[in-house]
Amino acid sequence: MNPNAPFYLLGGYFGLHLFNRFLNAFVCDKADPDTHYGIGLVPMFGIGLHSFIDGFIYSITFTVSIFTGLLAAAGMVLHEFPEGIITYLLLIRGGFKEKTSLLLAFLAAALTTPLGMLVSYPLISRIDKSVLGALLAFSAGALVYVGATHLLPQAETEHKKYSLFALGAGIFVAIVIIFSKR
Repeated sequence: MNPNAPFYLLGGYFGLHLFNRFLNAFVCDKADPDTHYGIGLVPMFGIGLHSFIDGFIYSITFTVSIFTGLLAAAGMVLHEFPEGIITYLLLIRGGFKEKTSLLLAFLAAALTTPLGMLVSYPLISRIDKSVLGALLAFSAGALVYVGATHLLPQAETEHKKYSLFALGAGIFVAIVIIFSKR
């Protein structure tokens, strides 16, 4: 294990936090309030960038091990599909036509992840294992940020009986990943 992994984890967390603050300060707040396209376009580009970076994360996880990659791929399927639906609905709300919204949502949420994998895999498959561990920790920090700032507040509004089950399932998967590497 890389002794600097906790620092890379924090770097991923704070790096994504700073990027989020930048978007809020310089993109979202500067939009013309009469322009409804911003309601759909800004999130679409954000989800597209997020999905492209997801492709990097999946390249990293498959390089670590097939098992870790398969777990990450299962997570990808569980979160990419809802992202596409959300993107579609935001584009509709922003004033785009249904067919245009469907096409843009598909491009942003579905095609960018495989594109990110194709772009990153040749580079990631050649790097040293300690650097790979640092990248995995950085990716984990970014995912912890998304979970803590976007998913956790939403989970607070959901039914409590499902929350405990979801927490337990997440802890179980984390334990399986940890013990699969020993």
